[in-house]
Amino acid sequence: MARFLFVVPPLVGHVNPAVGVAAELAARGHVIAWAGVPELVHRLAGPDAEVFPCAVPEAGPGGTVQRPPDLRGPAALKFLWADFLVPLAEAMAPGVLAAVERFRPDVLVVDQQAVAGALVAERLGLPWATSATTSAEFTGALEGMPLVDAWISGLLTELRSRLGDPAGSGDPRFSPHLILAFTTLELTGPIAGPAGPIRFVGPALTARPTEPSFPWEWLDPERALVLVTLGTANTDAGVEFLTVCQEALRERSESLQAVIVDPGGVLDGVRGSGPRGLRDGGLRIAGPALAPDILVSPAIPQLHLLKRAAAVVCHAGHNTVCEALWYGVPLVVAPIRDDQPVVAAQVVAAGAGVRVRFGRTRVDRLGQALDSVLTDPAHRAGARRVGASFRAAGGAARAASHLEELTDRRSAL
Repeated sequence: MARFLFVVPPLVGHVNPAVGVAAELAARGHVIAWAGVPELVHRLAGPDAEVFPCAVPEAGPGGTVQRPPDLRGPAALKFLWADFLVPLAEAMAPGVLAAVERFRPDVLVVDQQAVAGALVAERLGLPWATSATTSAEFTGALEGMPLVDAWISGLLTELRSRLGDPAGSGDPRFSPHLILAFTTLELTGPIAGPAGPIRFVGPALTARPTEPSFPWEWLDPERALVLVTLGTANTDAGVEFLTVCQEALRERSESLQAVIVDPGGVLDGVRGSGPRGLRDGGLRIAGPALAPDILVSPAIPQLHLLKRAAAVVCHAGHNTVCEALWYGVPLVVAPIRDDQPVVAAQVVAAGAGVRVRFGRTRVDRLGQALDSVLTDPAHRAGARRVGASFRAAGGAARAASHLEELTDRRSAL
């Protein structure tokens, strides 16, 4: 029996993969605790999870950093690091240190964007594993931006001088002991690996303790289901794109049904009760001006819906992409910022979907992309091929075994 401390940022897409691994370790008799935001961890991992609270910078809806909606490219990356990730590390470090002192873990499992966990582990001489919830940094994403890369390295060096071991070396985003990558080479393609052992385990999916309700009787098994989501961190940027999606779907409502995830309530024109008067829990069916076959909801039971989906339209967030591909569902990807352009390129290269421009996509272009992934069998074949590689990789069970091996190596020293 070993003790594992999971250190996670206040980001749903980064906590979800860790939840699956933690559940598997607990089922094997290990003791699990978390360092992060209790409200978020309890919602995703269950109310009985032991959570040591960590302070975080002021966050917006969904526990995410609020950036100007039109921020893209290097400017968005700079904002992410200077205004969120570095302040996040400084805010979390005292809580992580207190968690280690009270819980006394054998190993820390640290999300790659919660670098406070890595630096505290380094400072105390504890083994730690990286939970890599995106593969962008494995594939040379910053090769074309050497100045940005050097600037990030400088920020991490300064953080180490304050939070970690000043004599330490290496990138705290990548553990020298173990890196768990929740993807496979079938999706990432060739990698420019960091200095540390990468283990490609595929998505770590597991049942989620709390999920929103959904009117399952509304679904028509005779028609294709399309899911549209921009995740939890892009509410501010999604008004125009979701509106375009809504119109393209309305034009195809005779042949398909659609669920649009709208956590910020940005879509208008959907006040009508529609057939069956669905208005429960924030769900609403588009009124006659749109279509009775488009359901708008602030939250959905995503994994259950993906089992029935024929296509997904999304922002190329790593979690959403991997969950869709796990079920062999092809995608229309419209990357916004951060790692999303890299993930979108991976989807296209794998033959599992079509990429469109987030900021300039018209209704006809989005419709053509959607028709392509729904009717061209090559896209579904590509999605199923990647999904098969995910299942073969072992997911949460394989990740748990790698972590057990890390504790065994430590015990043998």
